Amino acid sequence: MDILIKNCNLISMAYGRPKFEEGMSIYISGGKITEIGKDVTPKLNSVIIDAEDKVCMPGLINTHAHLSMSVFRETLDGYGLQDWLNKKIWPMEDKLQNKDIYYASLLSCLEMISTGTTTANDMYFMTEDTIKAALDLGVRLQATRTIIDTDKKQDEKIEELENLIENYSNKYDLITLNVGLHGLYTNGEETVERMTNFAKEKQLPLHMHFCENEKEVEDIKLAYNVKFPVDIIEKYFKGNHNILAHVVKVTDEEIDRLSKLNVSVSHCPISNLRLGCGVAKIQKMLDKGINVSLGTDGQGSGSNLDMFETMKFTALLQKGVFENVKNMDSYEVLKMATINGAKALGLEDKIGSIEVGKSADVILIDLNTEVTNPKGTIFSDIVYNTKGSNVSHTIINGKLVMNEREIENIDKYAIFSKCEEIIKRIE
Repeated sequence: MDILIKNCNLISMAYGRPKFEEGMSIYISGGKITEIGKDVTPKLNSVIIDAEDKVCMPGLINTHAHLSMSVFRETLDGYGLQDWLNKKIWPMEDKLQNKDIYYASLLSCLEMISTGTTTANDMYFMTEDTIKAALDLGVRLQATRTIIDTDKKQDEKIEELENLIENYSNKYDLITLNVGLHGLYTNGEETVERMTNFAKEKQLPLHMHFCENEKEVEDIKLAYNVKFPVDIIEKYFKGNHNILAHVVKVTDEEIDRLSKLNVSVSHCPISNLRLGCGVAKIQKMLDKGINVSLGTDGQGSGSNLDMFETMKFTALLQKGVFENVKNMDSYEVLKMATINGAKALGLEDKIGSIEVGKSADVILIDLNTEVTNPKGTIFSDIVYNTKGSNVSHTIINGKLVMNEREIENIDKYAIFSKCEEIIKRIE
């Protein structure tokens, strides 16, 4: 199905184009963006979307999520990270079945589509069920089978990851893979060495939690007998394409050392606040040239998958906590949610900006609302005043998956009911 988006206000995030262009049209054919201009002629039977007064921009990219954790929404109050995992989450996860993963992931995919996120980097297990949910709803997914040492079943888990790579590599346009290590504090040095070598061998990104809170840092230092957790990154992760989630408790020296490695940081400010972890030094990372993208974490700690909310928290925290109003230019925050996310996942040649030849992952935002009028600086309006509910259309890989906020051929209330049943059974 060909699609013509006409009369839009374009924020393409493309290098070399103006940051903002009015009265633009975008033609989509075969899943790709084929033409961008003022006057674009549609072919016969094209779907035409009149986007007058709407903003058109790339779909948002969530670089750290646990999509099956939708059923754990608001289970956190009163717990720190380690207590929450040990006393709440891990015991409930032990009771999850494949069908639970599927329905919980469906709910997250619905939430993503409805709030303008077109790609997620998911870290979990029973991964094929999450992939099935993403394919059923047409969401772009980078997936893994997370490796964690806590039950010592490493060979079994690594075999699952190997099978996943074998079965899904280059099979679907929407599905890519990475090597997922839960963290240094939950994996021994032997496993870390094995999996970093495996990622190099398979030429896949490596995705891991890193330095989320002080206890994790102390646990890593003790377990590995190092002065800094970054010592392990330098020892084993050099030569990998690394996606490190959180990176809250690192020193300025460690930031400088990370900047010399192939590291992208997935910043999850809301989850970090909910878990009492603190605020990452994101502006310092950017100043050092580190690629910083944005994530929500799972809904258990991040509450929701609304990346607009994540953008707002990112900007406000870096200004307020570090007492510098010049931190976090709004356009730079938009880059973190789009093209920086694509770079983090190794997909910048496909997504993250609106350019001819790239996959058509595109959203339309309606800013004709009570909280976005009168309109000020457009980039600030999106970062500070826009919510996921402002997204009117979501297009993924050239497919119109949400049209005027309607997602067709899905009974969302049936999914809600299934997820209610899951949490009642396992809690």
